[in-house]
Amino acid sequence: MRVQSHTALVTGGGSGIGLAVARSLADHGFRVIIAGRSTARLEEATSTHKDLHTLTLDVTDEKNVGDAFEGLVERDMMPDVLINNAGAAITAPLERTNLKVWQSMLDVNLTGAFLCTRAVLPHMKAQQFGRIITIASTAALKGYAYTAAYTAAKHGILGMTRALALELSGTGVTANAVCPGFTDTDIVRTSVQNIVEKTGRSAKAALHELTQHNPEDRLIRPDEVADTVLWLAGEKASAINGQAIAVACGEVM
Repeated sequence: MRVQSHTALVTGGGSGIGLAVARSLADHGFRVIIAGRSTARLEEATSTHKDLHTLTLDVTDEKNVGDAFEGLVERDMMPDVLINNAGAAITAPLERTNLKVWQSMLDVNLTGAFLCTRAVLPHMKAQQFGRIITIASTAALKGYAYTAAYTAAKHGILGMTRALALELSGTGVTANAVCPGFTDTDIVRTSVQNIVEKTGRSAKAALHELTQHNPEDRLIRPDEVADTVLWLAGEKASAINGQAIAVACGEVM
C-alpha cells in the first residue's frame, strides 16, 4: 500500500512507537510530521529518515497546540491522519500517588490527545476523510497494579475514542485506539530499571515481571504496533471505527 495524498502527524514521534509509526507511514507514501517537546530528539530522528518533517509541540499546552496547528494550516500541512502517541508512565501505589503525578498522567496521556484531536477535526470533516488513531495501551482494557493514574488516563482515552467514533459516523472520519502490551521502548526500559533499583532483582527478573502478562512472555516490538497503525490509516479501513485493537499476543481478548 502506497499513499500519495495524505499527511500524517505523529505526536511523541521522536522515539519508540511514535518513530516506528512515522517511519512506516513515510515508507508507504504518507507525508509525515513528527511532533514532540524535544527539538533535539526530533532532529536526531530526521537524521536517520530524511522524509520526516518536524514540529516542536507540547500536547498538554492548549495555546501551544492551537498555535502549532494554525502554523500547519499556513504551511498547507494540516494532517488528515493524526496519531495520538505522546504519553508517559509513572508508577506508584495509589495511596502514594500525589495530585501532581495524577494530573500529569491525565495531561499527557488524555488531555493531549483531546487537544490535538479537537484541532484537526474541522479539517478532516471538511474534506470528508480523516483517521484519528490513538496509541492507548492494554492498560486501557484492564488494570495493572501501581499504575492507577496511568491506567485511569488510558481508560479515559478509550472512552473518548468510542464517543468520538459515534459522533463521526457518516463523515468519512474514523477514530480508533491501538492498545499495545508492554513494548520494547524507553518507557519500559525505565520501568525495568526502577524495578531493579527498588527490589534488587536482576534485570532479567525485572523484565519478566512485565512480560509474564504476555502469553508469549516477550515484549511487543514497535514495528508490530506500526503495522496495525498503517492499516488503520489507509482508505480501505473505513469500516473500522470505535475499536480498541490489542497488539499484545493474546494478553487481552
